[in-house]
Amino acid sequence: MRILLVRLREIGDVVFTTPAVRALRLHFPDARLAYLVEPAAAPIVEHNPHIDDLIVAPRMRGIGGLRADIGLGRRLRAARFDVAIDFHGGPRASLLTWLSGAPRRLGYEVAGRSWMYTERVARPRELRRRHSVENQWDLLAPLGIAAADRSRDAVEMTVEAAVAANVDERIARAGVAGGDVIIVMHVSAGNPFRRWPLDHFIAVARGLAARDSRRRIVVTSGPSEREAAARVIGASGALACGEFSLAELRALVERAALYIGGDSGPLHIAATSRVPIVALFGPTLPERSAPWRDARIPIASIDAGALPCRPCDQRVCAPGDFRCLTMIGPEQVVEAAERMLALFPTAGPG
Repeated sequence: MRILLVRLREIGDVVFTTPAVRALRLHFPDARLAYLVEPAAAPIVEHNPHIDDLIVAPRMRGIGGLRADIGLGRRLRAARFDVAIDFHGGPRASLLTWLSGAPRRLGYEVAGRSWMYTERVARPRELRRRHSVENQWDLLAPLGIAAADRSRDAVEMTVEAAVAANVDERIARAGVAGGDVIIVMHVSAGNPFRRWPLDHFIAVARGLAARDSRRRIVVTSGPSEREAAARVIGASGALACGEFSLAELRALVERAALYIGGDSGPLHIAATSRVPIVALFGPTLPERSAPWRDARIPIASIDAGALPCRPCDQRVCAPGDFRCLTMIGPEQVVEAAERMLALFPTAGPG
């Protein structure tokens, strides 16, 4: 059997498919699994041990992009997939799923595109208090796969030995020594509606460093947020280690005692480790987007509580002041971080 899995983006959503990938491998041990993804999120599944073929599809716009996708569709059809599962549900993903020609094509009930699938699963439009892993897992039910279990069906991302060695060398050059306690703090998000104020991050970095001289705060950010990271580093005395690729970030988290960050892709990369996490939620709900991991692995989810405008579609801030983020104070995060750090007082769990 040949199975095509389609999840083009985003980073966190691709991470959320990895429990399903493992479940498919266990349910169909002799199947050949292919994963179709765009370049930005490809590192998440590039070295996944359950995937046989990684198909990276650059995202192009206009008539050139349509021609490229038709060509890709021909290649997918030539591969003669038996089953195609569209975890994404967007226009491009549904088109490529249809173009694959797989006899069984599983996808969500989406207006105007449901005809592209042979089997459809309901996906309500409202923002439900149900985790995204479970929402995507619904597509496995027609294949006879039982419901997801956090304690068994973990998110995964492989740590490459060469990348880990390079990260170890980089942080050593930046001043990390044996016995130091590394705290990774991610200060950006691709979505401006999920960016916690930089001054709050600075206060947290200062507060945590002041309480223990062995602590080394490593600030990370996306490529578009270099200036934000530099500002936090300059104002807090955190370590300047440069940019980290997604693979390098995963290796860095493996060395850490704690990860702190908002609801963005790096948070879910961190969730593929066993490192304690402090997760900050603004317009999104922990019930839907919290790190998917065994309940025995520590995590503290912090949000502003019940607000009339929360959750929202993250297009317009109705009150205009991003209160779902600004109402989370640095002292709350420091307190949660101290609780998590108390579990591993000398070093990261590795």
